[in-house]
Amino acid sequence: MIYIYVSILGAFFLLLVLSQREEEKGVFRKMAAYVLRRKQEIGQRFAGKKRGWKKELWRRRLGDKLKTLQPGLTVPKQVKEYYLSQYSMVLMVVCLGDLICLAVWISAHSNPLLMEGNYLRRNPYGEGEVPVELMAQMEGTHKEMFDYLVEERKYTQEEIQILYEQAVKLLPEVILGENTGLDDVRQDMELVTSLEGYPFEIGWESSLYSLVNTDGAVENEELTESEIVTLTANFRYEEWSFDHQLYVQINPVIYSAEEALRNRMNELIAKQEEDTKNEEMMVLPGQIDNCPVIWTEVIEDGSGYFLALVLMAAGVLYWGHGKELDQKLEQRRRELLLDYPEIVNKLALYMGAGMTIRNAFLKMGEDYKKQKKNQKRYVYEEILIACNELQGGRSETEAYDHFGRRCQVQAYLKLSALLSQNLRKGSNDLLQMLRQEADNAFAQRKALAKKLGEEAGTKLLLPMMMMLCIVMVIIIIPAYFSFML
Repeated sequence: MIYIYVSILGAFFLLLVLSQREEEKGVFRKMAAYVLRRKQEIGQRFAGKKRGWKKELWRRRLGDKLKTLQPGLTVPKQVKEYYLSQYSMVLMVVCLGDLICLAVWISAHSNPLLMEGNYLRRNPYGEGEVPVELMAQMEGTHKEMFDYLVEERKYTQEEIQILYEQAVKLLPEVILGENTGLDDVRQDMELVTSLEGYPFEIGWESSLYSLVNTDGAVENEELTESEIVTLTANFRYEEWSFDHQLYVQINPVIYSAEEALRNRMNELIAKQEEDTKNEEMMVLPGQIDNCPVIWTEVIEDGSGYFLALVLMAAGVLYWGHGKELDQKLEQRRRELLLDYPEIVNKLALYMGAGMTIRNAFLKMGEDYKKQKKNQKRYVYEEILIACNELQGGRSETEAYDHFGRRCQVQAYLKLSALLSQNLRKGSNDLLQMLRQEADNAFAQRKALAKKLGEEAGTKLLLPMMMMLCIVMVIIIIPAYFSFML
């Protein structure tokens, strides 16, 4: 995995060097600008006509969406800024995630226990056992995996009498391993050297070492009938010691060749453990039955899974950034619908006071400019654009038509058509139609507000259910414990 992490980091370094001439500010924006520029160059050089047409159609749709949200900016500039934002975000996530993965890998591999091929480093006195996962590979055989505990360097062993009786009751169940009972032992036993929660050092003796070794290994490959073995557990703490005997019935079992080889390895490892328990290093057997053994330590750093999560997060963020644009468009549409009754009512009010449609639009634009610092509204931004078109010499009919098409909402298209038709054909009923449209718009706004309220109530169902579960847990748990007492 380290090669992948370093390769990704090297790619970012190369990208950093190549992007220095870009005009954007910020490291990741420079990288994003370089990637975007190179992507466009390669796309123009190698893309087919069909693929280029589809890509151009997508860019046009994206440009239309962005232009709808910010009509004051040019489409190419908005499209470029959109892609720069997406690319820089993805590059930043992947770069930071790769650095974290590299740090996790270095942390996992910085302190290995296996040294010089077959030496296991022990903990100093009093720091406890060290778990290690080993892989043994012999010539002509498959790899064998071992989960092993390297004991610490030991002081003089001592025991406590107060907890002895409790420990003795737990011992028969603990040493069974995968066996069903002490009267039916067919697999290796777990002759533990300590019990969790008890400060004892436990040593083992066997009446028949040929059947049961002190590490719990059961050598019953050649056994033809059941045999009773006496195991003696010696509990020690400081100056006190006590022997406790257990009677174990060993039943015959047939092992496969691979299991026999594994048992042989376990036996030799246990022997090396016993021979070197007072030394700083434990020497693993270099060969088994005249066959050399190559030991390697299996280290699980978990950084590869984290890199996968980082890449998934980058993809989700990229996808979410695209969805955010559609959410903004939907928010704009709802805002336009909510503001529609106010716009129609103002037009009817100003025209009822004697203003022309042109002057009514200019009046609404001027009023919005004075209040623009407080809150930005999409419909008034479109009105400002229409006012600029009117003041720039464009005809009223075209300005109102453009106003309706930019809003992209059916209600405003209807309003612009009504105003344009009045200018073309002339009508004395425009004021009356605007007042009627205002009444209809207010009714539609009430329906929309009711719909939004229902949607908000639906979204609150999940938090309310979670709060209900929490309240039920708070009530039930104390009642349960009081009932148990």
